[in-house]
Amino acid sequence: MRGALRSGRRRLGVTVPTLAALAVAGVLAAPAQAAPTLPAPPLDPGAMLAQVGPAVVNINAQMGYQGAVGSGTGIVLDPGGVVLTNNHVIAGATVLTVDSVASGQTYEVDVLGFDRSHDVAVLQLRGAEGLPAANIGNSSRVAVGDPVVAMGNAGGHGGPPSAAPGRVIGLNQTVTAADELTGSTETLTNMIKADTAIRPGDSGGPLVNAAGQVIGMNTAASDNYKFAQPGGEGYAIPIDQAMAIANQIRSGVSSRTVHIGATAFMGVGVVDSNGGARVAQVLEGTPAAATGIARDDVITSVNGQPVNSATDLTDELDQRHPGDTVTLTWRSPTGSEHSAEVVLVPGPVG
Repeated sequence: MRGALRSGRRRLGVTVPTLAALAVAGVLAAPAQAAPTLPAPPLDPGAMLAQVGPAVVNINAQMGYQGAVGSGTGIVLDPGGVVLTNNHVIAGATVLTVDSVASGQTYEVDVLGFDRSHDVAVLQLRGAEGLPAANIGNSSRVAVGDPVVAMGNAGGHGGPPSAAPGRVIGLNQTVTAADELTGSTETLTNMIKADTAIRPGDSGGPLVNAAGQVIGMNTAASDNYKFAQPGGEGYAIPIDQAMAIANQIRSGVSSRTVHIGATAFMGVGVVDSNGGARVAQVLEGTPAAATGIARDDVITSVNGQPVNSATDLTDELDQRHPGDTVTLTWRSPTGSEHSAEVVLVPGPVG
C-alpha cells in the first residue's frame, strides 16, 4: 500500500584402448583431448549458514490498512544496522520490526528509501550496533553452473534462516513476479536464475556463492516452489545491481524510481480505468476524504500531470513527501470535473 493503495553428475568412467591396441586394429588414433571440467560439488548448507547466517535478519510487517501481516528477510550491510531487502517485503506496512539472527534482538525500523520498480529497499534498525555484516561479492563473475545456497525466513517462521542449495541455471533473466497479497505484478530484468527452493518469506535474503559471498538477493520463485512441489526455480537480483541502488538510497539521492524517506500518503485505493485511476476506496480521516472525492470517481491528474492508470498515480506520489501540497483533479461518474488541494501525510511504506 502506498500513497495510492494498490487494491531454492557424476561422469561415468570409460575404458580407453591404448595407442598400441589401436594400431594393431588398423585404426588411426586421434590426438588426445583434455578431459572436460567437472562441475564444482554442491555447497554444504550448514557451512554456509554458519558463515553467512549471522548477517541475516527477519522482517515483520503489519499492514494496518489491509488487515494483513507479512514476513521477509534482510541482509545486514553495516554493523550499525543498515539492511538491504526487497521493496515488496515492506510495501504497505504501517508497522515494521526486524529480528536479528545474530543478536536475538528486535529492532524498530526507519525506511531510508526504496526503488519500487527495481524492488529494492534499505532500512535502518534503530539503536543497532555491532551487528555482523554480510560479505558482499561480485555478481558480474557469476556463471551458469556455479553452486549457490539461498537463505531466508522461509514460511515466515523466524529464527535462524533456512538454507537451500542449488546451482545457477540462467543469467540476465526477465521475470514477472506477482504479489501474493495484492495481486499486483512487476517485471524485473537481469535476474539470476537458480534451481534453489526459494519460498515465501525468503524474499530479501542472500544468494551465496562458494566463498560465502552474497552474489544476489532472493526475490521471486516459480509457482512450483511457492506450493512446495518439486521442480521450478528461484530468481535473485544481482547484488551489483541491488548495491548500486542501495548506495544511492544511503546517499540520499532521489530519482524518478528512487524515493528517499517517508512515503507520502493521500488515502485512496485505486484501480485502472479508462483515462485515469478509478477510486475503489477512500479511507476515513485521510486527506483524500476531506476533499469530497468518492468511490467510482476517476482521478485524472496530479499537479497538472496526466494520470492514465493506478500506476501513474503511484509514480506521481512517489515523487512527493509528507507535507507536500498537490492539486488533485478528478471526474465524477456523471462527468463533472473537480479539483482540490491535498496536503500529503506520512503513510504506509514502499
